[in-house]
Amino acid sequence: MKSVNEFARRFFAFGAGLSMALVFAIIFVNSLRRYTVGQSVAWGEELPIYLTIYGVMFGMAFAYMQDRHIRFTVVTDFLSPMVQKKLFAAVDLVSTASGIALAFSGYAFATRRGHIDASGLKSAGRWLVETTGIEGLVWISRIGTWQFAIAVGGALLAVAATLKFIERMSSSKAVGA
Repeated sequence: MKSVNEFARRFFAFGAGLSMALVFAIIFVNSLRRYTVGQSVAWGEELPIYLTIYGVMFGMAFAYMQDRHIRFTVVTDFLSPMVQKKLFAAVDLVSTASGIALAFSGYAFATRRGHIDASGLKSAGRWLVETTGIEGLVWISRIGTWQFAIAVGGALLAVAATLKFIERMSSSKAVGA
């Protein structure tokens, strides 16, 4: 189980890091173009926003796996370690359920609005379809693709919370044995 958790941590960290690296690269290239050529890339303003949202979703799951997420400990600091562990395990289960609900609602939201064009990405999507001849690439210009980050974030949260719950329970058994 330890290797599964380590893989998940690395995957979540990689997703967050890749998203932020892409955001930096797009903004850097767009800035260079704006100040050297006098024209920025049409999709260079909107795409970093969407990539940042995906990055936050991966980062949220990574923080949860490390147990370094935001937590109000005013009350829990006064509890015994055993009660704290049980409370945190219960929170993991609630977070798993919340992640599943978020994934479901994000999926429903993205599919209902999946046909709407993202204004800043229309030209990029059209250009890709015309250049490659692959009609399927039109998804890049659809807003549903980028709103799907809600569903991805919910799924990542559910996975992270489930793995953290299993980790807490197995460490409790190891300590108790």
